[in-house]
Amino acid sequence: MTAITPRDQSGARPRREITVARIAELAGVSAPTVSKVINGHPGVSASTRRRVEELIRQHGWQRRPEVTGPAAILEILFQALDSLWALEIIRGVDQVARTHGLAVAMTDMRGLHTPPPAWTDQVLARRPVGVIAVSANLSERQRAQLASRAIPLVALDPNGEPSHRIPSVGATNWNGGLTATRHLLELGHRRIAVIGGPPALLCCRARLDGHRAAMDGAGVPVDPALVRHGPLYVHGGLAEAQELLALPEPPTAIVTANDLQALGACQAARRAGLRVPEDLSVVGFDDLPLAQWSDPPLTTISQPLVKMGSTAATLIMSIAAGRRPDQHRIELATSLIVRQSTAPPRS
Repeated sequence: MTAITPRDQSGARPRREITVARIAELAGVSAPTVSKVINGHPGVSASTRRRVEELIRQHGWQRRPEVTGPAAILEILFQALDSLWALEIIRGVDQVARTHGLAVAMTDMRGLHTPPPAWTDQVLARRPVGVIAVSANLSERQRAQLASRAIPLVALDPNGEPSHRIPSVGATNWNGGLTATRHLLELGHRRIAVIGGPPALLCCRARLDGHRAAMDGAGVPVDPALVRHGPLYVHGGLAEAQELLALPEPPTAIVTANDLQALGACQAARRAGLRVPEDLSVVGFDDLPLAQWSDPPLTTISQPLVKMGSTAATLIMSIAAGRRPDQHRIELATSLIVRQSTAPPRS
């Protein structure tokens, strides 16, 4: 007698339920091997791991909630965890994590653009509620691995153009660059230099484009000699500003990519025997707590870093609860904070 597979009302044969045993059968491996892959444990060859992960992705298999739930952890992946900027992001994430009874775990990639495989194995084993990638890029395979374990991913200030498949949070960097330069133009400056960050960073390119747009709108040509790029640290602003101030026709004002570069530019002015803002105006970006305590207090573009962190964490919690985000890209507004590091140029 031939067994007949029952059909539903549409006449289609029902899909066979996908289980760990079924994934193992399709992959030609044992169920314990599939379990190792699911839980991110070692002891599985790379080729076998890829085959099992591909089957999991194809069949949309997800771990049943009753088997095990996510750990009470919200994970932050930093490209570099070495500045007050990162601490402000952490403050925002922690505000949301606390209200949900979650701990915050952090990983510092120390400048790497993509996390190593060891991080992927560890995070899959930890199974956090979600992952916030700060200026870090995950590979297609790593994103698929997180998705296969139902671990939400949100990008915060992504390096490159954010993928529409991954929710992301950022700030209006272009408008911030525009506003900073317009402030100097309104004060009467025309020879305005800009120290940008690494061109590979999307936020830095946007700020530089905003600067150029402001100059173009005012009919002031951008002198290529006044456009520099440096690391987003005090020494980056110091080195580039020293070269700018040594030009035969130095700038009367400098726009920087962040507050740390701005502090370096102020130090370069002092070393050159110049006063800020009497001889040189300087504008930062971020409005870190130290900006108001610098000498002189720093005019800067305020970036809502704490709010960016809390927004990313709120997105994670919403996705983890099964809700689709209303927006895949959220940009929070920047604003100009005028202090004592800017003034009209000397007549």
